[in-house]
Amino acid sequence: MLDKISLVLVIIGAINWALVGIFQFDLVAYLFGGQSAMISRIIYTLVGAAGLWCISLLFGERAAVKE
Repeated sequence: MLDKISLVLVIIGAINWALVGIFQFDLVAYLFGGQSAMISRIIYTLVGAAGLWCISLLFGERAAVKE
C-alpha cells in the first residue's frame, strides 16, 4: 500500500515539474496559496519523501504475484 501511495505522489510531483518546466506554472503553489504556504511545503515534502521511498522500489527485488 505504501508503494502505491508513494508512486501516486511521485507521479503528482512529476506532473507538477513538467508544468513548471514547460509553462513556468507551479500547480501546487497555485492551488494552495504559493510556494511558501504551509500546505504547499507539506505537499512538496511528502512528494520528496515518496521519491526517496521509490528508490527502494528501483533496487528492491519483488516476487511475482500469481492471480
